[in-house]
Amino acid sequence: MPPINLDDLDLRILGVLQVDASISNLELSRRVHASAPTCLRRVRALRDAGVIARQIAIIDAAKLGPTLNAVVEVSLDRQTAEDYDAFESYICEEPAITQCYRVSPGPDFVLIAQVRDMAEYDDLARRLFKSAANVRNVRTFFSTRLAKFEANARIPPVRAG
Repeated sequence: MPPINLDDLDLRILGVLQVDASISNLELSRRVHASAPTCLRRVRALRDAGVIARQIAIIDAAKLGPTLNAVVEVSLDRQTAEDYDAFESYICEEPAITQCYRVSPGPDFVLIAQVRDMAEYDDLARRLFKSAANVRNVRTFFSTRLAKFEANARIPPVRAG
């Protein structure tokens, strides 16, 4: 799918909203130097086009209790398009899996899992990978410290003008 053609105002709006989507339309218009009705129209158009996929709250999971983040590499025995799609559908149903990437080269998938502790990870791994007939290898790394987490997309620079 080709990228959507965005102008400088669209890029400024996206840059502001991905930092804080809870601001009012009036505040958005002030920050991007456009009228409030123009901003409202542009944001609606960006949503309708799927550029703004959804608005969420990013929660500090550590404030909810103990958290263990696992980076999991998974290699499959068979690598057909159907096998990739089946594994991806299967794994994305699991709430503890917060991210799933098909990668190349190396393993077939890299997953990010968030669990409370090692016991919960062990249960997750047994449930997800032991019963999956097409899983050849699983390798897991555990995070000891989170240095950076951003959910922001890289926005092209606004053209000087």
